Amino acid sequence: MQKDLESVTDPVPPAGQLRISIVVPVRNEEGNIAPLVRDIENACTDLGAFELIYVDDGSSDGTAAALAGLSATRPWLRVVRHAQSCGQSAAVRSGVRAATAPIVATLDGDGQNDPAFIPAMLAQLEAAGPSAGLVQGQRFGRKDTGFKRMQSRIANKVRGAILRDATRDTGCGLKCFRRETYLALPYFDALHRFMPALVVREGYDVLHHDVRDRQRLTGVSNYGFFDRLWVGILDLAGVWWLIRRRKRVPQIVTEAR
Repeated sequence: MQKDLESVTDPVPPAGQLRISIVVPVRNEEGNIAPLVRDIENACTDLGAFELIYVDDGSSDGTAAALAGLSATRPWLRVVRHAQSCGQSAAVRSGVRAATAPIVATLDGDGQNDPAFIPAMLAQLEAAGPSAGLVQGQRFGRKDTGFKRMQSRIANKVRGAILRDATRDTGCGLKCFRRETYLALPYFDALHRFMPALVVREGYDVLHHDVRDRQRLTGVSNYGFFDRLWVGILDLAGVWWLIRRRKRVPQIVTEAR
């Protein structure tokens, strides 16, 4: 099933049907589609009813054809396609909006995030109860180049010092969160890198889970790292302002009829 970006809405997930929706944003990842879909299938088969939503962010290679072939034999695999590339945050948002389960897991489409950790992260979020809004993956055994690892360390230290979000690796794409919590967050480009701080801003707890990093299966990175300093500083300043402007979260105890 394929939808253009413009047709995706915010439906209310049907109660008691799917346990989890898994969202994977991709752009020009033709060679990584089939291996990662198989890994996700193997990791999540025992979870009960689930759906896998791939968001094709305007790919110009064979990504769309690879997804079409796999979805023909896997009814739980859905495809949302952007007419043109809008970036990773937009792709994640399109996938979450299209999701029909109350809990969503995300992971990058290059194969570096190991989906074997999804069941444990889902169980951790469910066990924590409604006060928890996010389980944030934190990578160990990083497989990126030394230069990218250095960039990530610097970005995370600066972000942590300013936002105090108690998260050492917000750039990890492996996350598990409540759909309604995500949709309550203010949307902007690079939102996925600031989710822990913004989830706390909404009054929810953030949990952490160490996850193993893997080598990219094929190809090269198609989404920019948090290394565009001027953009990163502007985003960081904006999130800091949002947190400073936060009001007390209303706790509704009665409802008039």
